[in-house]
Amino acid sequence: MSDPFDQLIPEARTFLAELAANNSRDWFTAQKLRYEAELKRPAEMLLDQLAARLGPGTATKLFRPQRDVRFSRDKTPYHTHLHLLWTTPEGAQYFFGVSPDYVTAGGGRMGFDAKTLTRYRKRLARLGPALLTEIETLVGQGARLSEPELKRPAPPIAPGDPLADLARRKSLTLWFDHDAGLTDVLAQLSSDFDRLTPFQAALSALLAD
Repeated sequence: MSDPFDQLIPEARTFLAELAANNSRDWFTAQKLRYEAELKRPAEMLLDQLAARLGPGTATKLFRPQRDVRFSRDKTPYHTHLHLLWTTPEGAQYFFGVSPDYVTAGGGRMGFDAKTLTRYRKRLARLGPALLTEIETLVGQGARLSEPELKRPAPPIAPGDPLADLARRKSLTLWFDHDAGLTDVLAQLSSDFDRLTPFQAALSALLAD
């Protein structure tokens, strides 16, 4: 059986490339029905199907195409990407993104709030080795690790410690970058998210209340 989302990536990339060349409200308004048919509705269906797979209580979000330009020097009105987010009741986040330049799926946490960051750093020495093992396993399978935000590790982890990279972080995500020709979207994302499950569990152990 063919993937019901096999045209999502090529149609989204074509639409977004055209949007990048015509980033105006007039153009988008004229193309709104196309956006809804080729991007929005398939994305919402994909969100629902994978949410059911991730389990009860999983929240979904389709990021709006409109940019918030109130405090930006760049006044172009629309994003030139399609971004989807799933969040489980435990707080684990899963991502899917398409643009003219990338197709990627990932998981982790996009950012730690102050209390979560405190718990993360407090537990890192004890629980960090298990998390590091899961990260190394996925990187060995081709995953891409997000860059740390800090130049130096936060105490009590010292520079040179095997956990130093993890102590430089205020967020943590891993990504699987895919070819633009990917057509079996549902099957691929299901596989990606399954592979991320042990990493998500190890990260949640550091972050949970």
